[in-house]
Amino acid sequence: MANRNTEFEIRGVNHLALVCKDMAETVKFYRDVLGMPLIKTLDLPRDLGQHFFFDIGNGDSLAFFWFKDAPPAEPGRSSPANLPTQGNIASAHGSMNHIAFDVPAEKFDEYVQRLKDKGIAVSKILNHDNSPSASSEEVTDDVFVRSIYFFDPDGVCLEFASWVGKPFDEDDVAHAPMTADGVRDETVVVPLAKRRKLQPAE
Repeated sequence: MANRNTEFEIRGVNHLALVCKDMAETVKFYRDVLGMPLIKTLDLPRDLGQHFFFDIGNGDSLAFFWFKDAPPAEPGRSSPANLPTQGNIASAHGSMNHIAFDVPAEKFDEYVQRLKDKGIAVSKILNHDNSPSASSEEVTDDVFVRSIYFFDPDGVCLEFASWVGKPFDEDDVAHAPMTADGVRDETVVVPLAKRRKLQPAE
């Protein structure tokens, strides 16, 4: 399966920009708790606020704006109100539901414990797989990513994620996407089961 963009040479995420209530608390959390280097700070023109950047690895950054008159957070609308496994995780159209930071699979369990040791409340570990429940208690051959979730000081849902298992192939694009009306559109992606039925017999 081709996994190369033939339209644009997009090399990853340059930066993702979020809005915080308290830039000082944001620096303490991302730099001092999560260890992300603070690499650039700006006072915005016309007294609009501030813009700070943290290095998240691979040349990518996580940025925060601080606006003195920004409206308050709306958990359950602009962000999920709960961590996965702890309640409803839905958020509004156009919102950013969560950020998943890639961490080494061999250090995943160590990092979960390190978050707990730092006093971070975390979700249950999710071993995402292809079962009807979409997760497994154990790491099996069907697990493709391991995840742990937690909130930052503004209620931004964060994830430490580790890819495990075999590389993705054409069988991993298996479901037709839903329309706004909740109907599967098989003209966009033909589901795997239907593709297999259409394949000629050998």
